[in-house]
Amino acid sequence: MKYMWPIFRREFGAYFATPLAYVFIVIFLFTMGAFTFYIGRFYDNGIADLSSFFTYHPWLYLFLVPAISMRLWAEERRSGTMELLLTLPVPLWATVVGKFLAAWAFTGIALALTFPIWITVNYLGSPDNGVILASYIGSFLMAGGYLAIGACISASTNNQVIAFVVSVVVCFLFTISGAPLVLDFFRAWAPLVLINAVSSFSFLTHFAAISTGVIDLRDIVFFFSLIALFLAGNVVLVDLKRVG
Repeated sequence: MKYMWPIFRREFGAYFATPLAYVFIVIFLFTMGAFTFYIGRFYDNGIADLSSFFTYHPWLYLFLVPAISMRLWAEERRSGTMELLLTLPVPLWATVVGKFLAAWAFTGIALALTFPIWITVNYLGSPDNGVILASYIGSFLMAGGYLAIGACISASTNNQVIAFVVSVVVCFLFTISGAPLVLDFFRAWAPLVLINAVSSFSFLTHFAAISTGVIDLRDIVFFFSLIALFLAGNVVLVDLKRVG
């Protein structure tokens, strides 16, 4: 922590030093509310739960989270501050993890600011708060997965637009990997083992499992393993750029 904390503090403070943080939070809360109340028809459903709220999280994260992650390394390379950052007496892995945790904490704050809808559903009825809490945890883990993917891709380019577009595409593939649209492509020629492996990478599948109120160790391991894998790739890419 003594290595990661200065990086975390620097990155986290940078979000609120510019209008970026406030713009993102406003857009995030506005779109969450629009999808929940108008598309999800929260009031018309007449059910005291937040299923119409959490259903759209993966699709909103698909575009909003890459907007955060695209600047993590691409901006450092474009502005020329990456070399200065890497000369600090901090291990490379601590720099990568510190920047990631700052972005994840910022996303967590945006997610936590949706708490009024939790209060609203408790005012209107008697929901299962254990399920809601599990869904929040699953949503936070899923956001971390998207961020790790985006951070890794951001480290490979100095163009934020390219980082954003590629991150959206890769995150989309991870999101729908368990859908029939993807699995039908593999069923024509791939063995069952490979089909099951592709299906197991689906964010929707793991998030839906947690959203039922059951926090399965396999789902937790999946998200943390995926985060660790892409952060390791992030370290490798940044190291290659430094050597290059």
